[in-house]
Amino acid sequence: MSAGADSGNLTDMKCRVLVLLYALLSLPVTASAAALAQTAEPDPAAHAATFRTVIEAQMAAFARDDGAAAFAFAAPEIQRLFATPERFMAMVRTGFQPVYRPTNVAFETPIRVPAPDGAGNALAQPVRVTGPDGKPVLAMYHMAQQPDGSWRIAGVVLRALEEREG
Repeated sequence: MSAGADSGNLTDMKCRVLVLLYALLSLPVTASAAALAQTAEPDPAAHAATFRTVIEAQMAAFARDDGAAAFAFAAPEIQRLFATPERFMAMVRTGFQPVYRPTNVAFETPIRVPAPDGAGNALAQPVRVTGPDGKPVLAMYHMAQQPDGSWRIAGVVLRALEEREG
């Protein structure tokens, strides 16, 4: 073998070692980035269509006075709290007329809100509704993802809006 051939093989070998070293050093960074992406909080807007479907389905059940169907869209915590569809519907009829019998509904972009337990964030769907009394309110639907990946309503907070805000 000539000295030039040895020099070429040595250079080729150095390149291979550098490529292998780069690949090995990149693995932890790539794995860390993938792990970070899995634990990063989702963009609330990515769930807008799903939230709207769930909320509209519950409102449709309210319109039919179908307590069992409306109750099925409530998160397990809400279902435990009220125990029966009848008790749930009684609470909605008396305290949540704007979402029970809305005359106008407008969905806004979902947002991130502090979680009820104070640990991290939760997702909420703001919905502007006009109740049967003609007064506009902001219904903040707190959404909870279930172990099967579906979403249910974990609570609703109503806030009066000025007529010009509605």
